[in-house]
Amino acid sequence: MDKLPQTARTTLRRLPQRGNYDRELINRILDEGFICHVGFVVDDEPFVIPTGYARVDDKLFIHGSQASRMLRALEKGIEVCVTVTLIDGLVLARSAFHHSMNYRSVVVFGCATVVDEREEKLAALLALSEHMIPGRWADVRAPNERELQLTTVLSLPLTEASAKVRTGPPLDDEEDYDLPVWAGVIPLRLAAGSPVDDSRVQAASTLPEYAVDYSRGRRRK
Repeated sequence: MDKLPQTARTTLRRLPQRGNYDRELINRILDEGFICHVGFVVDDEPFVIPTGYARVDDKLFIHGSQASRMLRALEKGIEVCVTVTLIDGLVLARSAFHHSMNYRSVVVFGCATVVDEREEKLAALLALSEHMIPGRWADVRAPNERELQLTTVLSLPLTEASAKVRTGPPLDDEEDYDLPVWAGVIPLRLAAGSPVDDSRVQAASTLPEYAVDYSRGRRRK
């Protein structure tokens, strides 16, 4: 399995056994998430901004308004730290100290650059749409020139990244296993509900299959 090289920034200091540098695992986590958090510093002030993203091969595309403070700052080429986290369960231990969560997370470091070329920008926006709802782009109106101008897309190479994963039951102190306290895992998952029509949907509109059978966790190349 292809692995990313460990760097000083991606090497885990705490619980290093949970660290993973497999590109396939990193890609799977990124492909399942919806929101990334982008950390950066401007004029000695720290910021962490949630935003949408999509992965295409070994690049991460970050999307936002041209008026966004984050995108205006990042388009100048400053360093960023991007994180994505999926929560799979609540881990209930016999002691308060050992309660935890089962999770899968990715941290990416690098320098984001602006996607300026029109066709590349459209391809990135297509990827962002397909990341959220596969098949939707083909059904809707494509962005017009004004909308393209009002939208900024950044590209971040997936060359310096790591995953961190926790799975399994609680890890209690040995003497606590005799306590008469329930312990275990409460699984969590993201589930789609039934689609709700917009009040102005045309009568001739058909509810698409990708909305009826929507789910996350699909694997992409």
